[in-house]
Amino acid sequence: MHERQIFVLKKLMKRKQQGFRLRELASFTRIIDVCCEKAKINPEYCRILCEALNICRLPFLKEKMSDELNYAEDVKQFLSRMGYLMSVPDSEVRRQVVESVKSFYSCPAPSKPSLDDPQPTSPGYRLQLLERSDLAKTLFLSIAALEKEPAIKLLLLQTLQMLSSTSEMNCALMLSVRGAESICLHMNEPDPSGMVLFHTSEILWNLLERGNKSEVASQLNSLECAISLKEAFTHTLLNTSRHVDLQVRNDLLVLTTLFAENSSTLLIESLFARLLVALSTFPELATQDPLVSQLKLTYNMEDLQMKKLLLNLLVVMSRNSAAIPIFKKEQVILALLTLAKPPTATLEVKVGYRNWSSVQVEELQLQALAVLATVTPLMLDHYMSCYGNVELLHLLDWCARQDGYFGQGHSFHATGGRGSKKAHLRYCIRLMRSVTSLADTTLNQDLCDQGTIHLVLGLLMEMESTPGEEDAITVEMKSDMQMILSALCEGDMHKKELFGSEGVEMTVHFLRRGAGMFYSGLGHNKLLLSTLVCLRTCIVGCYTTEDCFLAEDGVLVLLDLLNSSPRNVHGVVLATLLELCDNQNTVPHILSWSDSDGLMAPSLLLRLWRQEEENLGIKRNEHGGILDPKQPILAHRKVDDKQLMSNLDTVSATVLEMQENLLAKIYLTLCRIGFEDLPGLSIKDRVTLSIIKRYLDFKVSEVWDEITRELKLEGIRPVTPDKEILHTAWLMSQRAAEAVVNEQEEILRQFAEDAGREETLMYKEMKSHWKQRQLQAKSWSNFVSRTSHYDVLKKIKEKREKHVEDIRTQLTQKEAGQHPEEVYLGQLMVNAGSQARGGVKLKVVQTPVMAAAHQEAMLAPREPDYFNTTPVKDESESP
Repeated sequence: MHERQIFVLKKLMKRKQQGFRLRELASFTRIIDVCCEKAKINPEYCRILCEALNICRLPFLKEKMSDELNYAEDVKQFLSRMGYLMSVPDSEVRRQVVESVKSFYSCPAPSKPSLDDPQPTSPGYRLQLLERSDLAKTLFLSIAALEKEPAIKLLLLQTLQMLSSTSEMNCALMLSVRGAESICLHMNEPDPSGMVLFHTSEILWNLLERGNKSEVASQLNSLECAISLKEAFTHTLLNTSRHVDLQVRNDLLVLTTLFAENSSTLLIESLFARLLVALSTFPELATQDPLVSQLKLTYNMEDLQMKKLLLNLLVVMSRNSAAIPIFKKEQVILALLTLAKPPTATLEVKVGYRNWSSVQVEELQLQALAVLATVTPLMLDHYMSCYGNVELLHLLDWCARQDGYFGQGHSFHATGGRGSKKAHLRYCIRLMRSVTSLADTTLNQDLCDQGTIHLVLGLLMEMESTPGEEDAITVEMKSDMQMILSALCEGDMHKKELFGSEGVEMTVHFLRRGAGMFYSGLGHNKLLLSTLVCLRTCIVGCYTTEDCFLAEDGVLVLLDLLNSSPRNVHGVVLATLLELCDNQNTVPHILSWSDSDGLMAPSLLLRLWRQEEENLGIKRNEHGGILDPKQPILAHRKVDDKQLMSNLDTVSATVLEMQENLLAKIYLTLCRIGFEDLPGLSIKDRVTLSIIKRYLDFKVSEVWDEITRELKLEGIRPVTPDKEILHTAWLMSQRAAEAVVNEQEEILRQFAEDAGREETLMYKEMKSHWKQRQLQAKSWSNFVSRTSHYDVLKKIKEKREKHVEDIRTQLTQKEAGQHPEEVYLGQLMVNAGSQARGGVKLKVVQTPVMAAAHQEAMLAPREPDYFNTTPVKDESESP
């Protein structure tokens, strides 16, 4: 039966030389299972398997277009069964399995068959189903069975490398059987070819890049893996004859970095960390480690990458405090300071360092400064013992000089520094900010003694005066320099005096820039906040700098900023303004401020108060008055009983709220300014001001209410005196709220009365002007009619003569009696021909000494109110 089966199988394989059809794969799967079982008894079946595996290199054949979808499950089962053939104890079968899978990725295009013959499947069909099968996982598990077959094992590693580099699903299958840990532990097995370490590191890299990074890190988190990485790295460190060995060495450093991010303690326990730290200080410092001392650097790009990876490892390992003693023992700070020196000085210190090119020197110098900014705060005493401040200021002075240095700007840390020392200055400032932010008195005093304040101020103003657009790096440096000044001057009166007028001018200059670019995305928001911090720490508290700030109209600029800045800046600005109010000269400056629309400082503060109430959800009426006297300033975010119960051991929520919003700051600022005789207030402002006056009373009542609620929640009944106190506090709060409501109503009533009086006076003036215009129009109409019509003129003449005659008659009647002294306007006509007994007879003749229009107005009947300049009283008004 064996001979008949073998004969039939050989004949079958000969007929399938063009490839297996999809509809036949289920049958071939069963045939392979039978052959796999009988191969242990008869080696002839192994040859059948090898021949079948050789045919598997060809694409599968489909008879219909729907076969690919209909027989997909059969293809998955067939591919999974191929992986199980690795359990056959025959080296040729195993080799054929690996080569067949490998051929899936390099299968040549088959010759195009005729339309009547079965067609090959699409190129990616088999690879897609391979990802969904167990083939990758099965092949990975078979590594352990190939310890005595190094050639097949190397071929299998190459295949696994291809599988992991092309598919995330294959990586997930490998990780499901702890592939990262298994590969790491097989890295250092005997290898005549010298390529096992290369392929295993590549597989680990693919798992890290395409698989789950956290899963890879978790599988590598063991002391055995740390030791395996150390042995592999040591091997590549001493065997650098080939370029591939240098690449593997750097790949292992990347994997070690990932390992250190998750379990740097294991690196320390395996003594791998000590080797890496000693290697990071080479060749700047001499080392006693025999392995490092044997290292011969060629200063090529691979060596540069190794040096940069080692410096990056220092940052990662510094997160573990157990690594700090190793750093101190290996003098990491001294090595980094040596590496960060200016290029000319560095070349003089270390002759062998000339082998680095200028581009490489720049990259290492910038990265050393970046590492120092992270490591130095952890070893401040070691930094001071190495005269770190002297080296730092020396480098800062070199950055400020114009000596024709041309930065290459090729590396990550050199971004934006091409053609200048901008990148060096950036990381030098970052390092200085890192050490000054620790608030170490000795370190900061040492920096001030060496003139750091004036040096940083000069650099900042020089950078600000440089023409050109600001980029994110420039804004970052300006912000960092202001933070350095803040850290140096905070809490020291003498240093604030050193900050002086030059620093005040700098601060006012940056405040004048306003908040127009707050949301630009370039860091102007940080620059504005750092300027305000600089104002509070370097100016406020010293009368010399405060007076200089007031002389520069700094308070007016600060109020302009408060008026135009976003809401999230108002708290800082108000806090700074409040601290400045300690100076008695500040309040007049505040009261003298007004914007382009005439808005004054008190009105601005009251507007901010109303906006803050709106944001807090405090309900007010249309005039801004209290709507609910029981909750005058309580927001809708009132703490519920459950939350209050959970916060019994913490600070009162009412007190915390005062720190979170602007109401308390506005209240205290107005207390400094005063609540009486404030200029420029509207009726709504006056109503709001009445609430602010009693803000503290309202907050006290809220605290009492919170105490009462806490007692009820805890089930505590206060004693009678305490209960009376709580009730009295509640009554006082209600009375205070009612008093404010009454005051607001009085303000509104008085405003309504004033508005009514002003409106009445305005209407009276309007009526008076209108009456005068009517009289003028009537006078003009009479003048026109008199001069335009003869009959009218004749009537006027008759009236005039009659008027003259009436005057004569009146004079004649009064001649005999006492004549009162009267004044006549006219001419005296003396009649020389006749003389009466009483004396000379006079004839009074009226002469036209006024305009014709006015004569007619005098002769015509006049309205009694024509010459009245007082407002005419409406007839409809009551006397």
